Amino acid sequence: MKVGFIGLGAMGSAMASNLLAAGHTVTVWNRSEAAAAPLVSLGAKLARTADRAAQGDALCSMLANDQAVREVILDSGLLDAMDPGTVHVNHATISVALAKELAEEHAKRGLEYVSAPVFGRPDAAAAAKLNILVAGKLAVVERVRPLLEAMAVKLWPMGEQAERASVAKIAGNFMLAAAIESMAEATALTRAYGVSAADFLDVMTSTLFASPAYQGYGKLIAEERFQPAGLTLPLGLKDVELALTAGGTARVPLPFAGVLRDSLLEALAGGDAELDWAALAQVAARRAHLDERK
Repeated sequence: MKVGFIGLGAMGSAMASNLLAAGHTVTVWNRSEAAAAPLVSLGAKLARTADRAAQGDALCSMLANDQAVREVILDSGLLDAMDPGTVHVNHATISVALAKELAEEHAKRGLEYVSAPVFGRPDAAAAAKLNILVAGKLAVVERVRPLLEAMAVKLWPMGEQAERASVAKIAGNFMLAAAIESMAEATALTRAYGVSAADFLDVMTSTLFASPAYQGYGKLIAEERFQPAGLTLPLGLKDVELALTAGGTARVPLPFAGVLRDSLLEALAGGDAELDWAALAQVAARRAHLDERK
């Protein structure tokens, strides 16, 4: 298939490389052209403007947030320049409101839209082991299935309405944030009594919490390995705020989301913007003044 890929951060670059490896013809665009160089060396074509990447069978986009999606996809006129037969597959974690708006704007122009946010860190993306949530017309999803399967270990259908995939992704990220915060606070407690984070989390992630999320983030916390970030603290804050907004719109209280938001804000106030959101463990340790107890 001929596919464009917009947004070449750590996730987007890894995903696009797997499309190339699967034999698809890939045209890439990024605001900073330097990010495209490794993919061009693998055989990708470089588009000088975003709309030139939207001329094939499909356009995949993996942009950072609502603002970036709005600027690149909606405000730039890209949809008006897109070929009528091109399917837009959006992988970004965006608000429920923007997911609905995107579906409507595509429909107005007779364009097809698939919402396909992903679960997985950059290493999973590089290994083509993402879990991809998929919402869109069944026939349209089938058209882009070869692309999705080239990047995923499994596709998870969420129905036809685009916002369903978005809200599932938002809710899942909220659960991840809650898992990280619980481990952060629990390890602060054990450390205060002389039990290292590594020893405690080894027990927990081998028994009661033997699941990928706890094991993966538990390892980062135990090793205090917060760089390079898979998901930075500002992006973690963005995702928790998306959950709070979605909850407010649907009148669904999310009291713990407020706790997570404040912990993330505390981390950012401490100058930790470049760190992985597993660095919430540092926030919990600072609250307890653990370093001062040594």
